[in-house]
Amino acid sequence: MPPRPAPGRRLVTAAALLGLLGALTPGAWAGTRTAGPLPRPPRITRVPSAAGTSAPLAGYAIQSTAKVSDSASAVSSPGYAAAGWYPAGPRSTVLAALLADGVYPDPFRSTNLQQIPKADFEVPWWYRADFTVDDPDRRTYLDFSGIVSAADVYVNGRQVARSADVTGIYTHHELDVTPLVRAGANTVAFRIRPNDPNKDLTAGWIDWLQPPPDRNMGIVRDVLVRRGGPVALRDAHVVTRLAVPSLATADLTVKAQVRNDSDAPVTAEVDGTLGAARFGRAVTLAAHETRTVGFSPADVPGLHLTAPKVWWPAGMGGQPLYDLDLTASVSGTTSDTAHETFGIRDVQAPLNSAGARQYRINGRPLLIKGGGWSPDEFLRWDRTYTEDRLKYALDLGLNTLRLEGHLEPDEFFDLADRYGLLTLPGWECCDKWEGQVNGTETGDKWTSADYPVAKASMAAEAARLRDHPSVISFLIGSDFAPDATIEKNYLDALEAADWPTPVVAAASDKSSPQLGRSGMKMTGPYDWVPPGYWYAKREGGATGFNSETSAGPSIPTMDTLRRMLTPAELDTLWKDPSVRQYHRSPSPVFGTLKIYDAALAGRYGAPTSLADYVRKAQLAQYENVRAQFEAYERNAKDATAPSTGVVHWMFNSGWTSLHWQLTDRYLDQAGAYFGAKKANEPLHIQYSYDDRSVVVLDNRPGAEQGLTARATLFDTDGTQRYDRTVTGVSVAGDGAHTTALTLPSSVSGLSRTHLLRLVLTDASGREVSRNVYWLSTRPDTLDWKGTTWYCTPTTGYADLAGLASMAQAPVSATAGTRSSDGTSTTTVTLRNTGSGKTPSLLTDVHLVDGQGRPVLPVRWSDNEVSLWPGESVTLTATYRTADLGGSDPHVRVSGWNTPQLTVPAP
Repeated sequence: MPPRPAPGRRLVTAAALLGLLGALTPGAWAGTRTAGPLPRPPRITRVPSAAGTSAPLAGYAIQSTAKVSDSASAVSSPGYAAAGWYPAGPRSTVLAALLADGVYPDPFRSTNLQQIPKADFEVPWWYRADFTVDDPDRRTYLDFSGIVSAADVYVNGRQVARSADVTGIYTHHELDVTPLVRAGANTVAFRIRPNDPNKDLTAGWIDWLQPPPDRNMGIVRDVLVRRGGPVALRDAHVVTRLAVPSLATADLTVKAQVRNDSDAPVTAEVDGTLGAARFGRAVTLAAHETRTVGFSPADVPGLHLTAPKVWWPAGMGGQPLYDLDLTASVSGTTSDTAHETFGIRDVQAPLNSAGARQYRINGRPLLIKGGGWSPDEFLRWDRTYTEDRLKYALDLGLNTLRLEGHLEPDEFFDLADRYGLLTLPGWECCDKWEGQVNGTETGDKWTSADYPVAKASMAAEAARLRDHPSVISFLIGSDFAPDATIEKNYLDALEAADWPTPVVAAASDKSSPQLGRSGMKMTGPYDWVPPGYWYAKREGGATGFNSETSAGPSIPTMDTLRRMLTPAELDTLWKDPSVRQYHRSPSPVFGTLKIYDAALAGRYGAPTSLADYVRKAQLAQYENVRAQFEAYERNAKDATAPSTGVVHWMFNSGWTSLHWQLTDRYLDQAGAYFGAKKANEPLHIQYSYDDRSVVVLDNRPGAEQGLTARATLFDTDGTQRYDRTVTGVSVAGDGAHTTALTLPSSVSGLSRTHLLRLVLTDASGREVSRNVYWLSTRPDTLDWKGTTWYCTPTTGYADLAGLASMAQAPVSATAGTRSSDGTSTTTVTLRNTGSGKTPSLLTDVHLVDGQGRPVLPVRWSDNEVSLWPGESVTLTATYRTADLGGSDPHVRVSGWNTPQLTVPAP
C-alpha cells in the first residue's frame, strides 16, 4: 500500500521447500461454538520408516507460558500431561485454535474481534506434539517454516534450536534430530514468541482489516518429520529454456543438492526420470559434504524436448505440467527421494517506451488484469474455500492475483498452476519489511540480525516458488524499493536459486540500484472516484501498470450485512457517514465512509433507508469497477503510454469488510463482482466515458468479423431518444479493440439522467454482448490539483437522481434445476412483463435455499441484467449440491426498480 499517515543440535537453514500456510481444516472455519466439550487432544503422528518419506505433525496441544510453570525439558518430554491445554490444528495461529475451541464468539460479527483481550497474546505460547517412530536408526529431521514470529525448539527434553535462529515466517529450517529420536513415543515442542510486524520480518495486516489480537502468532505451515538414509536429496528443481517465439523446443536442466549426513565418505547413485528421459550418475561425497548435481541436454539428450507441452494462462491455452522424480541410493538401498512438478513457459517483462512494465508470456503480450489477494485473517488454510475463490477470479475474467506478503502455501500455487491463474508474490509494505527504507513510516529500522533473516526468507521463497509456472515475478519491494545492501542480498539469493522470472524493484514507481525502475505505479486511488476518472491518462487512470487501485468502499449485499453487523450498526451505516466503521479499516484515512457516502448522495440522491442505501451502493460499485477494467482494456493497445496492467485493490477480504473487495468474506456477489465480470467478458462492447466512443474488444485469441453493434439512448421512462446500428464490425483478438461508433455530444430531448444500451450481435444475429449504462448530461468534475495519495476530490457530481423516478418494472421468473455428481445447475429465465416502456435496471438473481439464505459459492453465466419490456434472458447458476443443506433451491429476483419475488427452482 502507499504511504500511510500514520546452543542446541546442528541447525541447517537452506533455500528449500517451504511448508504450508494456513491453520485449520474446513471444520474449524465457523469459530463460533461456545458450549460443549472441547475437541479431543491432537492425535499422535505415526512417522513411516521408509527412507525418503515424511509425515506432517497432525496437530498440537497449546498453552500460554503464563499458565505453565513446568520446565521446558518437562514440557517437551514424552508422557507430559498437558492438562487444560487447547487442541490446535497442524497449521494454526493461537487465536485460530482458540476460535475453533469455542473460547471466543464469531470474530466476523460486529465488534466481537475487538473484545478479545490482547494481553493474552503478549507472552510466548507453547506448542506441543507427539509422534511415534518404529525405526530410530533411520535419520530423522524436523523440516519446517511458518513460525510467527520466532521459536525455541525442543525434542524429547532437549533444546535443538533457539529463537534467535528460528525467526521469520518465511525462513526454512531443517533440524537433524536423529540422536534424540527413540523407538516409540517422541515429543517436539515450540515455545513461540509473540509477533510484532513492525519489529519482526513476519506478516501484518497494514490497513486491510482490523488486525487479530494475537497478531497471528503460531505455526502456520506444516512441520514435517522426514526420514532418510546417509545421503539426503534437497533443493531439487528444473531450469527450463523455451524457444520463443516458435515454442518448438525446450531445454531442461535438472539440479539437486546431494548431502552426506554421515561421518564417513560415501558413494551415492542419483537416478531420475522426467517424462521419457531417464538419467543417473554416481556421486562420491566426503563426510558431511554437500554437492550440487546437474543433468542437462548436453549429457541427457532426452532433456531436449521437441514440441514441448507449453503452459499458458487461462484463456490463452492449456496448463500442462511435468513431473520430476529423483532417487539417491547407497549400496543399492534407497536413501532419499525427491519429487517436483513444474511447467514450461517463458516470462519476460521489459519496460516499454513509456517506462511501464509490459509482461509477455511465451512471446505474447498480456494485459495484467488482477486483484489483490487476502488470506483468511487468522491464516487458516482451507483448500475448498481457496479453490472457490480462485474459480471466482477466473469467472471474473481476471488473469492475475497479487500477493503482497501473506505468501500462501504450496497448495495455493498448485491450484493456480492448474487453473492458469498468474500470481505476483512479493514482500509487504508498511512494517519491518520496509522499515529500513520507508523514512518515518511504521516499521522499525533494521539491525544487523535482520539482514540474514531477510536473505534466508528470500532464498526459501525462491526455492519454493520457482517451479510454479503461475508465478511470473517476485516484487522485492512494495511501496518502497530496497536499498543497495538489501537488494544485493535478495538478488544473490534469487540467483542462487535459479529464479526464472523477472524481479521487480517495487510495486510503486521506485528504483533500486541494480534493477533500476520498477515500471509500476502506485498512484491510487484507494477511495471513491467517479467512473470517468479511469479514462484520464494520469494518476491512477488507464496508462502504465497500476499495481493496486480501486474506488475503495464495496458495500456487500444485504444478506452479508445482516450477518456481519447488528441492527444498530446497520442503522448507523446508512444514516451517519461521519461515524467510524469498525468493519472498514483501522486506518484514520479509511475509518469512515464520508467520501463514498457523499458521492452516493450527490449522484443518486440521499438514501431513504438501509435498503435504499444498499441498492444505490450496488449501482455505484457496478459502474465504477466496470469502468476501471474497461478503461485499462481499451487503452492496452494505445500507440503511446498504453495501459499494461491493473490490480484491483482488492480481490477479496480475509474478514467481513466494507471496502476493497470484489467478493465478500462469505463469497456473496454484489455490484462490484458483476461489474468486473461484465467488463472482462471475452467478446465485449463498451462505452468510453472520455470521448463517448463505443468500442468492441476481443479478449479471445482469434479475430472476429461480421459483428453488428447497436447503441440506443433512452430517458429513464424508456422513451427512445437515439438509435444507431453499425454492421460489418471486425476486431482482432488478444485484447485488440475497434471503435464501432461515437455517440453525439448532445441529443435533442434527452433527459439529464438517461440510459445507454449497447448490444453486440454476431454474423448469425445472436446476441454476444449487452452492456447498459446510466449516464448524465451533467458530468462528474474532478479536482486534479487536490489529488492525494488515496483520492482525487470530486467537486461536482453527475446527476443520476432521475433513476429514482423510474417506474416499477415487473419481471417474471421461471427456474429449474438438474444435478449430477455433486454439482447442480439451476437455469433461470427472466422476462420483463411490463406493459409500458420502462426497463428493469440491474435485475439481480440470488440462488437461495428454502429459508431464503444465499447458496454460496455460486457461478452465474451472467447477472444484474437490464431488460426492456418484452425482453427475456436465460441465466445459469452452478454450485455444489451439498451447499443446499438438503433444501430445495429457489431463486430470489430483485433489482433497482423490480419488485422482489422468490420462485422455486425444482
